Parts: sequence; structure tokens; C-alpha cells
Amino acid sequence: MATTMHAPGAPTPLAPGASGDASTAPSEARTVLTHLLFSARTAAEAVGHNKLRAGLTSLGILFGVASVIAMLAIGKGAEQEILEQMRLLGVNNIVVTPIVQQSEGKVDRDDRKDSKRFTPGLTYLDAASIQEIIPHIATTSGEIVLNTVITREGRHRSGKVVGVDSSYFRLMNLHLVQGSHFATPQFLESAPVAIVGQGVKSRFFTTEEPVGSTIKVGNQWLTVVGVLEDRKVSAETAQRLGIRDANMDVYVPLPTMLLRYRNRAEVTQQEMEAAAQEFVRADSTDDDETRAEKRNYHQLDKIIVQVDEASAVAPVADVMRRMLTRRHNDVVDFEITVPEMLLKQEQRTKTIFNVVLGAIASISLIVGGIGIMNIMLASILERIKEIGVRRAVGATQKDVLAQFLSEAVMISVAGGIAGIIVGGALSYGIENIAGIRTIVSGLSVTVAFGVSVAVGLCFGIVPAWRAAKQDPVVCLRYE
Repeated sequence: MATTMHAPGAPTPLAPGASGDASTAPSEARTVLTHLLFSARTAAEAVGHNKLRAGLTSLGILFGVASVIAMLAIGKGAEQEILEQMRLLGVNNIVVTPIVQQSEGKVDRDDRKDSKRFTPGLTYLDAASIQEIIPHIATTSGEIVLNTVITREGRHRSGKVVGVDSSYFRLMNLHLVQGSHFATPQFLESAPVAIVGQGVKSRFFTTEEPVGSTIKVGNQWLTVVGVLEDRKVSAETAQRLGIRDANMDVYVPLPTMLLRYRNRAEVTQQEMEAAAQEFVRADSTDDDETRAEKRNYHQLDKIIVQVDEASAVAPVADVMRRMLTRRHNDVVDFEITVPEMLLKQEQRTKTIFNVVLGAIASISLIVGGIGIMNIMLASILERIKEIGVRRAVGATQKDVLAQFLSEAVMISVAGGIAGIIVGGALSYGIENIAGIRTIVSGLSVTVAFGVSVAVGLCFGIVPAWRAAKQDPVVCLRYE
């Protein structure tokens, strides 16, 4: 057997038929692209001859895609709102608030006996005990809120002075834009210093910088050491979450509040005389806030506890409830709230709403797809002569299949594009009329467009396949 030798570096001859592989690949791609463009152009002409029917057929896809856009926009808006609320309330926080006024009603003998028990109320020692005894506690902060009058340079208005611990601003995600936080010596010395909100700065410090200046809060002159950043919170959100507008608050160290303003754990002679003078006056003349303040015996208005692990929030809250009940002589004059659980419950409710809306959108898309299938099946009988002529002049089954499938996809995509526009307008209307936050993202638009294409392909394949399987001889003889 003769062996063919090749010189070094000489090209190796290709096997028979291999010479065309590299050159035929681009030509095949061009052929496929040409067929697709031809099918799309033919489908566009067919759809253009029946604009009204195609428009009515695509209405189901339009409403379905619009529902998908609105559903995803509401879901995205709800997720963003939940994250913002979590930042306002703090991550892994537990809030303990006092119960100032018990509910009225009939009581039995045991309840009457329990009501006579002494309770110190929510105190600074409670916060310290929580920090020292219960595990998984990252930090705690007490809070005392007192209504007062803020005065400076002849201007005055009502406001709130808030006594807080050093970790309060970190727990509540309040950040400084000027100055510094309270220093440890200022807590130890009960120093007359304050951190003010942006609202206080804009109203009382119009001509000079607030840091280093003084402001009169109640009967005390305080030196401003810091200014908080502007945090816009709507009144509805603040009321629902149980938080205040920090822009009009004046924050002081908690020992400063207890020493220089008011300590409800201590009853002074002046307070006893004032209470005796006001005893004869009817309590009905006061508003609810004033009445609650008079009856409030709790030293603290709130204890904020941060847990180091999210999984430990519920067990820590249960241990806190039992510990505080024991410290208060089995008198439950406090309430423990886990903001994260409340927000998760709210998120679960919105998720259910989105699932319902998604089910409606799915039904609309299925109805729209069935409409496309119905119209395409009817179109086969109307154009059976056309199918026979195309097959007679050389069109293959794949060509007919591609043409009818292109028509179905084109009708579906047209409905999808219109649905994206309508869905965006619907999301805008929901946000402005219903007050529900919506965010239309690029992902939602992509998903909606992909759904419209998928519906056209799924519900158009059966009519297209039936059209491709028609016998050309029967089609030409069809009357």
C-alpha cells in the first residue's frame, strides 16, 4: 500500500466534503435569516389586511401584560417601602412601651386584688437589667419625651425634648450632618447640651451656625453640639409606625432629662402641691395627651432593644416579657412590640394581594392566547387557497409554519407592547389615586415582553402546524 508523504509545513488535504463546512455555515445562517425576514414580512402584510381583527385579538394579551406590569410594580414598590420602614425602625429591634391608662370595665375579685399591687413602671433600671441579664442583646436605649416650648431670639413654638442614651441614634438610624454625638462626660455630668433636628435649625438658626450656639428649651438653656440630617417621613407613615418627626425634636442626654427636666420616678413637694390645687378642677377640660401625661407614672416612655441575631428576636422578646412582668410585681403595665414581625405581616398581606393580581393577569393571558389560537384556526379556512398556491410554487411546510407562527407572535407582541404602555399608565394611576407606591423596573418590562412572545409561540404553534400539514392539492381544489 502506497503511503503519501507531505512536506513539513504543507497544508493537510481536507477530507471529501469537508471543504464546504466552513463556507456553508455563514450561507446557512443567511438563508435562515432570509426565511425569517420573508416570513415576518408576509405575516405583517396578512395582519395589515385585518387590522381590526388583529387589534381585537390582541386585547386579551394587552390586559394580561398590563396586569403583569402593575403587579410587579406594586410588588417592587411594597418591597422598597418595607425596606425603608425597616431602616426607620431599625433592624432586629424590640420596642417596650408603657401602658399609661388601663381599659375600663368590670373586674373580678382577683383582678381587683392585682390592681392594688405596686408597680414601679418602666424605669431606667429595667433597661439596664435587660442589657445585663438577657443574652443576645447588642444594646439598649431608653427614651423620655416631654412636650415643651422652644425659644430663641424672640421666636418660640411648641416642640418636644427627648432624653436618649448614647446608642439611640444608631438604633433609630439617625445620622448627623453637623457637630458630634454626646460624649461620655456629658452623660456623667448631666450636661445641658442638645442635638437638634433640621426643622429646629431652619426655624431658630437662620443667621448663624447652630453648633456651639444656645437655645432655650423649656426653662433650660442648652448648647447645641450636633444637627441631624433631614429625614422626610409622612404623617401617615409616622402614625402607622409609631415614630415621631425627628426634624422638630431636641435631643438631650437621658441623665440631663432626668435631672434638669422631669423624673417621674421621683415625686417632689412642688408636684404634690400642684396636684392638690388641680384636684378640684374637672379632668375633662384637658385633652387626651395632657390627661395621659398627668397619669403617666413610668420613668421611661420607651425602651429600644437591639438583638444581635434576627433568629433570636422572638425568644428574646418572650424572655423580656416574663422578666419585666416579674420586676413589675406581675402587673402588666407595658407592651412589647417587634416592628420586624409587624412589617413582615404587612409584607405578607401585600404578597397575597400580588398573588391575586397575578392570577387575574394569568387568566387574562390565557384568554388572550385562546383568542389568538381561535383567530388563527379560522384564518386557515379563509386562506386555504393561499396555502395551496404557496405550496404549489415551491413553499415547504416549514415556510408555511413560519408564516403562521410569525403572525401569531406578531399579534401577541403588538398586544404586549401596548400592554406595557397601559401597565405603566396603570401603575402611575394606582400610585397617585390609591396612594400605593409602585415602581416600574426594566425587569418587569422585560418579563412582560417575554410573556407576550411566549403566549404567541405557545398558542400559535397548533394553528401554524395545522396550516403546514394541509395537502396542497386539496387546498387548490377547495371552494
